[in-house]
Amino acid sequence: MPASRPIWKGQLRLSLVSIPVELYSAHKSNAKPSFRQIHEPTGKPIRYEKVVAGVGPVDRDEIMRGFEYEKGDYVLLTDEELDAVKLETKKTLELTQFVGACEIDPIYYDKSYFVVPTDELAEDAFRVIRDALRQTEKVGLGQLALRGKEYLVAIKPTGSGLMLETLHYEDEIRKADPYFSEISSKKAEKDLLDVATALIEKKTAKFDAKVFKDHYQAALRELIGRKLKSKGRKITAKEEEPAGRPSGENVIDLMSALKESLEGGGAKGKTRAKPASSSKSRTKSGSGTRKKAS
Repeated sequence: MPASRPIWKGQLRLSLVSIPVELYSAHKSNAKPSFRQIHEPTGKPIRYEKVVAGVGPVDRDEIMRGFEYEKGDYVLLTDEELDAVKLETKKTLELTQFVGACEIDPIYYDKSYFVVPTDELAEDAFRVIRDALRQTEKVGLGQLALRGKEYLVAIKPTGSGLMLETLHYEDEIRKADPYFSEISSKKAEKDLLDVATALIEKKTAKFDAKVFKDHYQAALRELIGRKLKSKGRKITAKEEEPAGRPSGENVIDLMSALKESLEGGGAKGKTRAKPASSSKSRTKSGSGTRKKAS
């Protein structure tokens, strides 16, 4: 079993079948460097105190949770009152609906967790649900009370286990229309589309997360190492050549840029292509700027 502690224990239920399971976070909390605010003259960390205007710092046991029902007016709730809220989803995750694995828009996905059977006795039923989801290419939906909130969740097979993904509710998602309303619905020209499609096909490969590295985190760790070696002395940032940007007089042919990319061109320092209205037309940088949505 994993060394980390489960963040939830309960029952995974499918109709009359209940399986005791545990939930573990699929993400590492210490994978990236974290910082604290430091008081430079003393080198000591900054601490934050809970204060009330006109009163000053207050003790933790004097703090309650409050819901603002009108401006400046709150209804206060104790931890005991909140814990008394009866939700079956606190201890049971029931799969109430199944959808195609590709039907859920990625914008709804939030966080990932591993679902693990608690013991060998639970494994038989666990494997049945896992393999049934895989065979039908379906995702199970349900709701789960976790950390003071009831989440919409999706369950899907991964490896020899199950993955739980928390989902945003419909009212938590912004509508795309205000952002895309001024983008033309006109189709791309076929000759440009053919070359762009060929370029995509050329660069298509099986997804492998190991191929992609977080360059910022690597540079950050290298900076921290340099700072430690310099014994606290100020480090000057390395100078970089300015990225190549087309000047106002620079003219770019989208078709030529696409073909050059397809043939393996587009070396460093070369000008990047900007969208053109036609394969034969040329677009001057800075022209035809679309008005931003208000």
